[in-house]
Amino acid sequence: MRARPRFVAFDVIETVFSLERLRDRLVGIGLPPGVLDVWFAHTLRDAFALAATKTYAPFREIAAAALATLVAEQGCAADTEAREKVLDGFAELDPHEDASAAFRCLQGAHVPILALTNGGAEATRKLLQRAGLDRFVQRVISVEGVRHLKPRREVYLHAAGWAGVAPDELALVAAHAWDIHGAGRAGLTTAFVARGRPYPAFMMPPHLTAASLVEVAEALVRLPEA
Repeated sequence: MRARPRFVAFDVIETVFSLERLRDRLVGIGLPPGVLDVWFAHTLRDAFALAATKTYAPFREIAAAALATLVAEQGCAADTEAREKVLDGFAELDPHEDASAAFRCLQGAHVPILALTNGGAEATRKLLQRAGLDRFVQRVISVEGVRHLKPRREVYLHAAGWAGVAPDELALVAAHAWDIHGAGRAGLTTAFVARGRPYPAFMMPPHLTAASLVEVAEALVRLPEA
């Protein structure tokens, strides 16, 4: 069993913040509701291709290109301005209901919180401020600083380096198996937010699994102190 981490980093999009607000924006430009899941999956696919080839591009550019492709495939007439309004919705995402409680749990145990994101630092700070979660987060660490995208190990080691801790003293909380796998391979302590989904057997297993953000936070706090 691992010891309680000295820092806990949270993935941001889908882990702390839901994408649901974007669904109506996509419908508003003439796309079917189910396109949201396809769009985000295509965005991640292209991000992984860049990561695998040690190439960097800002997350918004990747998402914009994936959206333009889907619009063309769906025969939708949405122009660049309309698509940009959809992308602007990333700044208005709502946090999952238990995000604040999870952060309070760690704060109460004196475990500092980081945000570790494939998105931009400034956009992520504004998102946290809008949700009133910024008061819990000691620092936003973006892939901008290392110019690699998750799940490359450089990103996770960059976060551990900023915190001044060994990799296993930093925990990553994520709702994405690929993120957990990448962090685990880099040596971090990992905590998977399952939300009813199984974890793939072919990926490096998480050290902790729980159904929700708050349950993950409580499990991390229960780990024995070093």
